[in-house]
Amino acid sequence: MSQLLRVEPLGSSTVPGEVLKKRWPKTRKISPELEDYVKAIIEEVERRGNDALVDLTIKFDGVKLSPGDLRVGREEIEKAYEKVYGEQISAIEFAKQRVETLERNLLMRLDFKYESEGIKILSHTCPLRSVGCYVPGGGAAYPSTLIMTAVPAKVAGVPRVVVCSPPRGGGEINPLTLVAADICGVDEIYRIGGAQAVAALAYGTETIRPVEKIVGPGNKYVQTAKMLVSKDVSIDMPAGPSEIVVLADGSADPRIVALDLISQAEHGADGISMLVTTSKNLAKAVVEEFEKIKSLPNMETVVRASLRNGLVLVCEDMEGALAFVNEFAPEHVEVMVEDAWDIAERITSAGLILIGEYTPVAASDYCLGTNHVLPTGGYSRVLSGLSVLDFTRRVNIVEGSEEGLSRVRRNVRILAESEGLPNHALAVEGRFKVG
Repeated sequence: MSQLLRVEPLGSSTVPGEVLKKRWPKTRKISPELEDYVKAIIEEVERRGNDALVDLTIKFDGVKLSPGDLRVGREEIEKAYEKVYGEQISAIEFAKQRVETLERNLLMRLDFKYESEGIKILSHTCPLRSVGCYVPGGGAAYPSTLIMTAVPAKVAGVPRVVVCSPPRGGGEINPLTLVAADICGVDEIYRIGGAQAVAALAYGTETIRPVEKIVGPGNKYVQTAKMLVSKDVSIDMPAGPSEIVVLADGSADPRIVALDLISQAEHGADGISMLVTTSKNLAKAVVEEFEKIKSLPNMETVVRASLRNGLVLVCEDMEGALAFVNEFAPEHVEVMVEDAWDIAERITSAGLILIGEYTPVAASDYCLGTNHVLPTGGYSRVLSGLSVLDFTRRVNIVEGSEEGLSRVRRNVRILAESEGLPNHALAVEGRFKVG
């Protein structure tokens, strides 16, 4: 097991970007082959609508549907409740409430009024009219992802929230996902996944009306599809395979570090689990921990393959470690160092920063209240995690008085004439001249 996470030193003269290009040369690029492959799927859905969705579902999911089967009906949702446990329903409701509380607190801080020298401004948020939430499924259930995508949309006031999720072998969507959708107030659910689902949400079919924005995580095909349709419909961010960096010094508990790296490796073989540390002793101890806990669930089916993509990086000092983290710009960073808050505030590129041994990424995936749909592939340099902000647009409502316009008229005239737009100046001046 120890060979899966290779230990490498990062010297003071090493450029972090070079390490990333060497270790993961393709993680942040869409290959021409992948782009062409996904583009063909999108074009087929645009051209053939429901028939394309039916054929592609047989091809990729091994499930035969008719166009009438695409939308999940109320009866199926009611039956889903009979297939889940009461404690699972309670857990979904708990996670929903935690996310809802944080999002409402954010939303209530967005609107404000401002008045200065005769000019009144109301900065106001309005919800989008429709959004599509992609929820991975098929072999697994992700009710947590449904919560993370649908709840902020509903808090924002989006009147039409649509969910697409791939069907299982029998053609049904996992009952936990359906129950979560019902609890979160989703308006429409479709049993369709992959790039074809993104295409349907973007361009519509005979059954699925297009939406204004598409959000949610997915595999490389889903993320490529989102990027391709983004010229026509808004998307949230590239949210692909999971990434975790544990930034630690010698004070960290190696067992906890190892468990957290394994927990994120559980998401899939394309993910990246990495320890960045200033302590050689910790690096050694973490590798040894993998030998002790190698029999954990999912180790042989998923975790082992993912950890081969991981790394333990030993840095000379914390400055070097921070430089690497900020260059990598990972989805999650766990900070397990002395003076953790000070170090955390110096991390400028991360989707989510978690401090201390009692704030694991695993908990943030479900019940801390923060959203687990986060930018990956280096996009956390410029993008934020999903929130109520993604489901609103801002509009300013302005009223000026005669005195307020008079105060700005001279500067308006100067700037308008400087730009060769004299009628702009006349439109203002005309309000102060009689006859």
